[in-house]
Amino acid sequence: MLEKVLIANRGEIALRVLRACKELGIKTVAVHSTADRELMHLSLADESVCIGPALATNSYLHIPAIIAAAEVTGATAIHPGYGFLAENADFAEQVENSGFVFIGPKADTIRLMGDKVSAKDAMKKAGVPTVPGSDGPLPEDEQEALRIAREVGYPVIIKAAGGGGGRGMRVVHQEEDLIKSAKLTRTEAGAAFGNSMVYLEKFLGNPRHVEVQILSDGQGNAIHLYDRDCSLQRRHQKVLEEAPAPFIDEKARAEVLKRCVDACIEIGYRGAGTFEFLYEDGRFYFIEMNTRVQVEHPVTEMVTGIDIVKEMLNIAAGNKLSVKQEDVILRGHSLECRINAEDPSNFLPCPGKVKHFHAPGGNGVRVDSHLYSGYSVPPNYDSLIGKLITYGATRDEAMARMRNALDEIVVDGIKTNIPLHRDLTRDKGFCEGGVNIHYLEKKLGMDKH
Repeated sequence: MLEKVLIANRGEIALRVLRACKELGIKTVAVHSTADRELMHLSLADESVCIGPALATNSYLHIPAIIAAAEVTGATAIHPGYGFLAENADFAEQVENSGFVFIGPKADTIRLMGDKVSAKDAMKKAGVPTVPGSDGPLPEDEQEALRIAREVGYPVIIKAAGGGGGRGMRVVHQEEDLIKSAKLTRTEAGAAFGNSMVYLEKFLGNPRHVEVQILSDGQGNAIHLYDRDCSLQRRHQKVLEEAPAPFIDEKARAEVLKRCVDACIEIGYRGAGTFEFLYEDGRFYFIEMNTRVQVEHPVTEMVTGIDIVKEMLNIAAGNKLSVKQEDVILRGHSLECRINAEDPSNFLPCPGKVKHFHAPGGNGVRVDSHLYSGYSVPPNYDSLIGKLITYGATRDEAMARMRNALDEIVVDGIKTNIPLHRDLTRDKGFCEGGVNIHYLEKKLGMDKH
């Protein structure tokens, strides 16, 4: 097993990784910015190192500072968590070149899957179903671009090859808007991602967002941990997730799970990863792969009983998967609400001091959060302050437990989106299951489609 792990992240995911390390007897190094001196996991880690000022580019995104912290503390491996440098191939490469273990895929794999065009091409070769589209970059030749769009059929969506998080995409409903939209997206992509390449896909009108969790050891062994539904989204950001995805065609599900496992073996994938799909009319369409642990990984852990972070650590130590596919048994249902420090009426971030925090409890309730009474949420980072997860033998039971937990949780001193979650878990459409990715924005009056 790894001797000492540096956790190159903050907040709830840093605490999550630290707990897994402690269970395995691994020593830990916590790094932090000057704005994060109050983080809970700093007092629980074996060592902590300040890596820079509040600005993320000078701390959590500053590769030399993180590697220097690993060197001075004698760490043997680095876990990137999610966000920040988690899917930065250059970081993974520099970590390995500096003599440390990167707890995640190889740099080449991150590069392959980080570019949406090369990722889609790799998945097609591996037999994973993809969205009909330009099969590579959209040509700058206007007539050729128009021909491809006609063949795919309107509406289409133009996406930046280096985009992510819902940025760098534009829906085109009619032919006369295609060329102008493609030029605009190229310009924006070049400015935002340093890569002006765009591609075109069929725009699916009412899909669901369903993803498949995998574990692969890079030694020819891979398994799936079934799927999750992440369709409740606002501005392409997930709000509430569940596992397994309800009302999925069982034949289509079995086929896509197998394809994802086969693809991992084919590309030599190492670590935890997630295949993201749009699902419409009983069919799956690959959109991207996340080469890291997901925010919503707890719902999968609840229904499979497998600790994803501990498996990541085990794989990074050079071991084979500790579980086989036949050991993965799906039981019950789980929901996760992302608790954000934001105004529930306009979604603006609301940093500040938490005067009082009370975590809910009871059977089937899990809280992943770095909050405590007296903690000050800094204004410098993402507004996620915790995740409320419930488990039940059925979806209805998990939902009832979530409603109870949301009624019990107390976060005084700052505004949060807890009122939105209380509303959603009582929403008739969502409670019936199987809503599409536009459902929440329509409910909030934000729909533009």
